[in-house]
Amino acid sequence: MALRLKISGKPGFKNGVHPPENKELTSGIASRRLPFPDEIILPLSQHIGRPAEALVTPGDRVERGDVIARASGYISSYVHASAAGTVKSIEHWPHPSGAMQPSIRIVVDPHSTQLQRPRLVPHWDEVPEEQLSEEISKAGVVGLGGAAFPSHVKMRPPEDQPVDVLMVNGSECEPYLTSDHRTMLEQPERVHQGIRIVLRALGINRAVIGIEANKPDAIEIMRKTAPDDLDVSVMELQVKYPQGAEKMLIKAVTGREVPSGKLPSSVGTLVQNVATTASVAKVFETGEPLIERIMTVSGRGIKKPGNWVIPFGTKLGDVIAASGGFTEDAAEIVFGGPMMGLSQASLDVPVLKATGGILVLSKDECKHQEILPCIRCGKCVDACPVFLNPQHLGALARVDRFEEMVGADLGDCMLCGCCSFVCPSNIPLSQLFAMSKIQLGRLAAA
Repeated sequence: MALRLKISGKPGFKNGVHPPENKELTSGIASRRLPFPDEIILPLSQHIGRPAEALVTPGDRVERGDVIARASGYISSYVHASAAGTVKSIEHWPHPSGAMQPSIRIVVDPHSTQLQRPRLVPHWDEVPEEQLSEEISKAGVVGLGGAAFPSHVKMRPPEDQPVDVLMVNGSECEPYLTSDHRTMLEQPERVHQGIRIVLRALGINRAVIGIEANKPDAIEIMRKTAPDDLDVSVMELQVKYPQGAEKMLIKAVTGREVPSGKLPSSVGTLVQNVATTASVAKVFETGEPLIERIMTVSGRGIKKPGNWVIPFGTKLGDVIAASGGFTEDAAEIVFGGPMMGLSQASLDVPVLKATGGILVLSKDECKHQEILPCIRCGKCVDACPVFLNPQHLGALARVDRFEEMVGADLGDCMLCGCCSFVCPSNIPLSQLFAMSKIQLGRLAAA
C-alpha cells in the first residue's frame, strides 16, 4: 500500500477535543537526574502481557543494569535493576494499576557509583535483522507512550501484513506532559539513530515523525538533525486530542484507516513513540538496558514542576520530595496525563517503564462535580475519534448489560476520555467503559 502524505494544511483527524494544554509549566525546563532513592521497587509486571519471572532471591547483590527478571513468554519483557544494591525481598507491593503486584524490593547501595555493569551488545549493522529485535527484547524495551507493549513483538509483524512505513509518534497530545518534547529537544540524534535501527529491523527504508504544531522547536530540531542518507520526514500535525493515538496518527499522516479489531500492521504501518525510539538507540550505543527515562512532574499542586530522568522503581514519595513537595492546595495525584491517567492512593507506588508523567493537581484543577442524568445532547458522539455512540454505551454500562456493549463496538473504545471531557452532565463515561471491559474479561474467563 503506497504512502500518500497529506500536504495541504496541517493533517489531523475527525472529532476529538481541545483540552487546556498546561504544557508551559514544564516544556521549557531541561531534564535533570533525580537523586537515587534509598530503595527501589520493581514490579514484575511493567508491560502488557505476562509478568516477568524473578531471577534473584533476597540477599543477592545486583549492579545497575543487571537482569533481575526474565520474560516469561513471547509477549513479556525483561526487568533490570535500575540501581545497584541488595535484594531485600520479593513481595506484593502497591502497583499504579491499583492492585498489589509481585515486586522485587532493592535496598540501594549509598556508596555505589551507580555505573552500569559493562554489557556487550553487537553492532546494530553487523547482525541479521531478526537479531536486532532479540537484543531489544533482552534490553527490556517496551513502548514508552503509555501502553508498554514489548517493542520486539511490534518489530516482527505478521508475514501477510508487511509494513512499508515507520511512524514515530512525537505528538504528546496529553495535557501537561512534556517528556517526549524534551526527548526530541535533548536527544534528536539518538531518536534518528533509533529510527535507523528500527528501519533495518523491519527491512524497510521510510519513516515519518509526527509532531503537533505546538512544539515548533521540536519540529525544527528534528528536521535540522535528520541525516541526509535517511528517508525520514517530519510532519507538523494539528493540535488536537488524541492526536497521539495510533489510529489517529495513522489517519492524519497517511489517510489509512485501521479496521476495527485490527493492528496498524494491517495497513502497512508501525507506530513507535519517540522515547521508545531513543531508548532503542541507547541500547546499541551504550549497552544500557531500559532502566530509566525522562518523566514530567507537573501540576499546580507540586512546588517545583520539571522534567526528571528517573530510575524505574523509584517510589512516588521520593519523586515528590525531590520536586519540592506538595503545595497547600494539592488535591490529587495522577500517573500519566489528566485524560487517560490513573489516580494514585499511595506514595509507596513505584514509577514504571510506561510512566511518562506524574501530575499533582490542585483543587482548582480537579473540581468534583455532581453527576446528572444524560440529556442526550450528542456531544459525546461528536467528540469520539473512533465514531462510537458513548451515550448508548454508557446507558448499557450503567445497567450491567455488558454483552450488548460488545455488539456496540466497545472493543474499539481506546478509553481516551473525550466523551467524559465534553459531557455536560459530568457522566464518567470513560471510567464506565474501562470497568465494563474488565467485567467482560472476567465473564470470558469464568
